[in-house]
Amino acid sequence: MDCRSHVTPVHSDTVHFPLQPIRILQKGSAYSPSNLCPKVTLQINTPQSPHFLSHGLDFYLSSLLDPFPSQQKPETVLIVDKMEGQGEDVRLGANKYRERQPIGTAAQTQDTKDYKEPPAAPLFEPAELSSWSFYRAGIAEFVATFLFLYITVLTVMGVAKSSTKCSTVGIQGIAWAFGGMIFALVYCTAGISGGHINPAVTFGLFLARKLSLIRAVFYMIMQCLGAICGAAVVKSFQKTQYERLGGGANTVSSGYSKSSGLGAEIVGTFVLVYTVFSATDAKRNARDSHVPILAPLPIGFAVFLVQLATIPVTGTGINPARGLGAALIYNKDQAWDDHWIFWVGPFIGAALAALYHQIVIRAIPFKSK
Repeated sequence: MDCRSHVTPVHSDTVHFPLQPIRILQKGSAYSPSNLCPKVTLQINTPQSPHFLSHGLDFYLSSLLDPFPSQQKPETVLIVDKMEGQGEDVRLGANKYRERQPIGTAAQTQDTKDYKEPPAAPLFEPAELSSWSFYRAGIAEFVATFLFLYITVLTVMGVAKSSTKCSTVGIQGIAWAFGGMIFALVYCTAGISGGHINPAVTFGLFLARKLSLIRAVFYMIMQCLGAICGAAVVKSFQKTQYERLGGGANTVSSGYSKSSGLGAEIVGTFVLVYTVFSATDAKRNARDSHVPILAPLPIGFAVFLVQLATIPVTGTGINPARGLGAALIYNKDQAWDDHWIFWVGPFIGAALAALYHQIVIRAIPFKSK
């Protein structure tokens, strides 16, 4: 007999069982018919829960051989696993308790893409020193940071020398210059060095064991050298204006305390490094093929937003290499007075972002076949 003929879905809120009475049982109850018809799952919704049937409303139609009293008609058994407001089951986490993901998330839908955690980078890897790819990555970081300082310092100086706001790009233009350059440079260098262009980003990734200590130190050195050279080229083109306009060096603005400047740098760098972790997360790469291509976009946009928020406070550092390059070439007392803030703040923010991502975000298990 065709079991489906006994179940007729009328619309999204009603199911009719025209031939037999219905017994509703909780899934997992003691009742177990000896000879049930094949399982039939109906995709309908109820007003109480928009995803009620997505959780599995399992219909079993009894046959004549079920152990009911002979005087009773065979009945339809509706076994319900009712988990309104909950999510799909996912694999057991490390804590051995069931955890759930919301309906429609990548963790639920992309169950064909199993994720395997990549091994942590070794703390010391002397073999890297004999690899050309190691030095090529360092050169890429140098060139990217050089171009970043060259474009951004020129933009800052262009705004500083303008007598009226209407004759220049203003703070919004500076933010677009910083964010746009990060977007372009990360896109260009991501496949070579990872596109760090920032010692704070490198430090955060090192804490997460994404690269070795040797590579992290090498990247930071090359980034600082690139920043120094970029600022030096700007000064060589327009030395008088460079010294008169401050050379793009970061300082805590008047009216703000040093603690305010430090806090702005910590939070701003946290936003940036957290975005870097999220945009380049290997778990997301395993599930969503578009993530590697789009990764530079959220990173650049994060820089743009942080610039808008913190330019009035510190001129927006969030990049120790950028602060060092501009301060060293400008080389005036005002550039060095608060310089420690633009190292301590970004490194604290990067460390907090790394800890948050590794301990909290990456602790969520994902569905696997």
